[in-house]
Amino acid sequence: MQPDEFRRIGHEVIDWIADYRERLGDLPVRSRVEPGWVRSRLAPLPEQGEGFAELLADLDRVVVPGTTHWQHPGFYAYFPSNASLPSVLGDLLSSGLGVQGMLWSTSPAATEVEQHLMDELVGAMGLPDRFRGGGVIQDTASSAALVAMLAALHRSSDKWRETGVSGDETVYVSSQTHSSIERAARLAGLGEEAVRAVEVGPTLAMDVDALARQVESDVDAGRKPVLVCATIGTTGTGAVDPVREIAEVCARHGIWLHVDAAWAGPAALLPEQRALFAGVEHADSFCANAHKWMLTGFDLSLFWTAHPDVLVDALTILPEYLRNSATESGAVVDYRDWQIPLGRRFRALKLWSVLRWYGLEGVRAHLRGHIELAELLESWVAADEDWELVAPRTLALVTLAHRSGDEATRRAMEAVNAEGSAFLTHTVANGRFAIRVAIGAEQTREHHVRAMWEALRAVNGRPSS
Repeated sequence: MQPDEFRRIGHEVIDWIADYRERLGDLPVRSRVEPGWVRSRLAPLPEQGEGFAELLADLDRVVVPGTTHWQHPGFYAYFPSNASLPSVLGDLLSSGLGVQGMLWSTSPAATEVEQHLMDELVGAMGLPDRFRGGGVIQDTASSAALVAMLAALHRSSDKWRETGVSGDETVYVSSQTHSSIERAARLAGLGEEAVRAVEVGPTLAMDVDALARQVESDVDAGRKPVLVCATIGTTGTGAVDPVREIAEVCARHGIWLHVDAAWAGPAALLPEQRALFAGVEHADSFCANAHKWMLTGFDLSLFWTAHPDVLVDALTILPEYLRNSATESGAVVDYRDWQIPLGRRFRALKLWSVLRWYGLEGVRAHLRGHIELAELLESWVAADEDWELVAPRTLALVTLAHRSGDEATRRAMEAVNAEGSAFLTHTVANGRFAIRVAIGAEQTREHHVRAMWEALRAVNGRPSS
């Protein structure tokens, strides 16, 4: 493909994306195809090349019907996965440059733009100054959890540092902590027996007294506590663990404190929400996903550590073919030593495009708008005779259930999902089946939330208002 062909076809591709985004609200949120439907409609790979017109036709014929539309204004499932159009263009620029930024020397701009953005966000999000110089973009919060786990092991365990083999190390989560932490423990070789699930209190936040008892019990038994994961905004209900109190337990025993704010983290851009992040200044590492609620397309996870030297020491292996004068000067950062893979994309261009287009105030307006919609939904639920809140609202996440029981709640959720204009997912909170309404799609407005709420109410016989 020559540049003139790319220019012509590129316009067609951009037009297709723009047309798709314009008609998005008219599509059913969830794909309605059966397993195997997509594959049955795909032709064998062509022996001879063909034009992009055929590919775009297959997008309309096969891919769009087989897609669950995460950018749909009626998408309330899981957590948002914003892929704003400025982010799409930033991703295109990254792909167009086509660099592999594993070392500073393989593309200085890929490294230094990322360093600049991560340090700027420390100030914009009110994060502690000890995170400056310790920021790196990971692909996902799962990778962030794994590198935090490896750094914690490297710092705390002589056996791990010398042999890479686990011994008697333990890590601590709650029953509401994301499964990525347990998975990181497995990948690090600790095994399930090293993971301690700490009790939660009435709000489903980690019980600090229970944590302290468990840590002391393990120490008395000759175990080595290495990491605690505190969550700001759990997946199930948005619960916020008491980070400051957890940090005190960690400090007494020299434990690495990792704070997972994958979904809620972007809210630190809002000064009025900073109370949720109290205690983060004591964390050894912190994670927030720009690809959830910060208008930046998947995948882009923001990770900071106060101990980049420990992280690099834990992950560095330098074969001869990667040696170069810039690295040996000690004047540059090689991000290959800050992550699991060797290679890395120029992901920072996506985030840079978003922040340049919207500005910090534009991103704050995006976040505040969703919080206001969640507050409105919360007020409707509180005033309703048949529905109730199962857990306190956190930011833009509302967790609700039908008063008559799990079956009515499930029936309402499944009916709304089947209708197609909204997509909801569930959790189990305090033994109850509950619907999670995670408001976060860029195009979601009050009339979308009201329509979803009225559809829920109508399922079990209450007329809409």
